[in-house]
Amino acid sequence: MTTMIPAAKPIVGADERAAVDRVLLSGMMAQGPEVAAFENEFSAFVGGRHCIAVNSGTSGLHMALVALGLKAGDEVIVPSFTFAATANSVALTGATPVFVDIDPRTFNVDPAAIEAAISPRTRAIQPVHLYGQPAAMKEIMALAAKHNLLVIEDAAQAHMASLDGTPVGAFGDAGVFSFYPTKNMTSGEGGMISTASDETARMCRLLRNQGMEKRYENEVVGFNTRMTDIHAAIGRVQLTKLTAWTDQRRANAKFLDENLKGVVVPFVAPGAFHVYHQYTIRIVGHDRDAFSAEMTKRGVGNGVYYPIPVHQLPSFGHTFDLPETTSAAAQVLSIPVHPALSQNDLETVVSVINSIAAAGA
Repeated sequence: MTTMIPAAKPIVGADERAAVDRVLLSGMMAQGPEVAAFENEFSAFVGGRHCIAVNSGTSGLHMALVALGLKAGDEVIVPSFTFAATANSVALTGATPVFVDIDPRTFNVDPAAIEAAISPRTRAIQPVHLYGQPAAMKEIMALAAKHNLLVIEDAAQAHMASLDGTPVGAFGDAGVFSFYPTKNMTSGEGGMISTASDETARMCRLLRNQGMEKRYENEVVGFNTRMTDIHAAIGRVQLTKLTAWTDQRRANAKFLDENLKGVVVPFVAPGAFHVYHQYTIRIVGHDRDAFSAEMTKRGVGNGVYYPIPVHQLPSFGHTFDLPETTSAAAQVLSIPVHPALSQNDLETVVSVINSIAAAGA
C-alpha cells in the first residue's frame, strides 16, 4: 500500500497540549488573559497594530467590515478566485461584492480590474493575499486614496508575508488572518483582526462581545465571536514556531522551483515575501483533474483551490466575465509544501509530477 504524502499537515505537539492543560487547570477558559497575550504577541507580526482575536477568519472579516461601517447599498470590490468567505463576509453586512479578475501570474486581484469596477457605490476594496503571496498593495492603496475607499486585507493565508518590507495586515484599514488547522499556524480555529485605528479596534472588540466593553452595558448590537483562552493558548505556542516553519516552507518551495518540469511553477512578484500557504502550479497542456487523480494514485496528496470561482457559486450566481479567473480555476493544482515534509518526500513529489508531465497525463 502506497503511503500518502499529505497535501497539508497541521503540526501540533506536546507544547500545544501543555498549553491547553494550563488553561484547563486555570479554570478561565473564555476570553481572558491568554487571548490578550496572543493579541499582544501577534501585533509584532503586523507592525505593532492593534490586534483583536475572534473565533474564525470569516468572523474577523465580517467584524472588520461592520466596524468600518459597510452596509446595504455599498459595493466592495473582491476577487472571485478565492475562498467563498471573502465574499460571504461582504454579503453578510448587506453590502454587495463586486467580483473582478486576477493577475494570471500571481493569482491575486488585478489592480486594473479594480479600477475598472469602481462605481459611485464603491466603498471598499478587499484584496486577498492568495496562497501566501502579497497582493499588489502599492497600486491598491493608491487606488483607494484616489477614490477615497476603505481597504480590508484578507490575509487568511498569508501569516508573515510582506511586500517591500511591510507585512500584510499593515497596509489597509484592517487586515484579517485565519488560524484554521491547515493554515501556516493554527489555534485549532480562530482569526485575528489587525488595524491601526483606535476607533476601529474598539468597535471590533465591542462587536465580538455582544456589543459590550463593560458587562451588561451593551453599547451597540453585537455578536458572539470571541476566541477562547484554550484556542489562544494553542495559537501562542504556534506563533513561537511560525518563523522557523515559514523558513522551511520557503526552502521547500525553492527545491520545487528548481526541480519541477513540465508544469508552471509559482511566480513571485518583485518585492514580495511569499510564505507558501499553498504551492500552486498550473497544469498546461494536460487535463488538470486527470493529473491530480494520477498524483493521488501515486501517493502524493494535492488539492484544487479553487475549482469554482466564487461568482459562479449558487450562493452568488453572477455572470461576470472573468477569463483569467476561469482559466486559473481549470488549471491550478496545489501540491505539498508544508514544513513537515522530509527531503525524501520532496524528491518523491518532484519525481511523481515530472513523470506524469512527461507521460502526458
